[in-house]
Amino acid sequence: MSQPPLRLLRSSWPWRSFGYAMSGALIGALLLGVLTLVVVAVTTTAPYLIVMLVLFFVYVSRPVARFERRRLRLVDFEPAQADYRRADADSLTARLAARFTDPATWRELAYAVLFGSALWGVDLVAGLILAGLPVLCLTSVVWVWFTDETWLLALLLFPVGVVLLGAGGLMTCAYAGARTTITRALIAPQPSGLQRRVQELTSSRARLVAAFEAERRRIERDLHDGAQQRITALTMSLGLAQLDLPTGSPAAAQVAKAQELAGLAMTEIRGLIHGIHPQVLTDRGLAAAVEDLAARSPIPVDVDICLPGRLPQPVETAAYFVVSEALANVVKHSNASRGSLRARHEAGVLTLRVRDDGTGGADLAAGTGLTGLADRIAVLEGTLELFSPPGGPTALTVEIPCASTGP
Repeated sequence: MSQPPLRLLRSSWPWRSFGYAMSGALIGALLLGVLTLVVVAVTTTAPYLIVMLVLFFVYVSRPVARFERRRLRLVDFEPAQADYRRADADSLTARLAARFTDPATWRELAYAVLFGSALWGVDLVAGLILAGLPVLCLTSVVWVWFTDETWLLALLLFPVGVVLLGAGGLMTCAYAGARTTITRALIAPQPSGLQRRVQELTSSRARLVAAFEAERRRIERDLHDGAQQRITALTMSLGLAQLDLPTGSPAAAQVAKAQELAGLAMTEIRGLIHGIHPQVLTDRGLAAAVEDLAARSPIPVDVDICLPGRLPQPVETAAYFVVSEALANVVKHSNASRGSLRARHEAGVLTLRVRDDGTGGADLAAGTGLTGLADRIAVLEGTLELFSPPGGPTALTVEIPCASTGP
């Protein structure tokens, strides 16, 4: 509507707006018919099923709202998304509770009732008046031909029809804009400025984490395929050189020392590669990688893992490094003699719990290394909680919503 009127009339927007109004009239009339039949059938045959009637309306309103969000694309290119509340569990009771306590459910029900009772009639009247009246005037020559009216009336009505056609096109666009505003307010509310800012920051943080993870994998690949291979070749060359030197000579001793240092460098690079992204995590999944971490821990760690299969790659990576950092803190700071690790995937949530029998007193804000991991988990909509009173024990709990991707 902000562009010049003549340009707007030459575009497809008047036709799209007219199609939006008339399709709304047709769909709303069908919806009214269906709802009327259901209400009459229930109230006349089984009045005691009024509660079931309400449930029917609630469940019908969601597909109606979903269809209306798609129909908005006729006159509004901005995506229309629902803001449904996610159920805390996968059980039927939890899903029903989430459905009936979700404000979006009742907004959609209000829209379905309003659409089926009044809005479709307004769409029909607006479409017929704004488009039908100009067409009637423009076709005055035709209907004068079949009536006894004078040609003077047709000559007068034709220019009026041209004017009404232009005005009707503009008013149809304005009506479609007002109509979509009502629709969006009920079934696709726009987030506030603060909410949009939060969404943008969350998306940007997720992109940064993804970029960081991609860079981490690139470094791991370069170390594995580049530096590690060169050090291996260097070790072999030093070994061959040592065979050509007299036994016990100073040169042979120096070559042996260099070969030993090359072996230590190889060990350190392998440790770096494993710390960046262990191959066992890629090949066998989180359960095997976590068991490997526990097996290499200097203190005994009891492992109790029950996972249905592979989890999404970002979840596995984040969970692995949380466990790695937690076990490292147990060894370095807790003075613990034993630890435990428990992992479960239930009701669409991965839960990790790392405990130790140490002295406690750990704090996320005290530079334990878990602060950055908490941010990474927050990107995945997860939570990280640390319980560590003075005197112990310490318990770290991580919950990440995710779905299993198979074995």
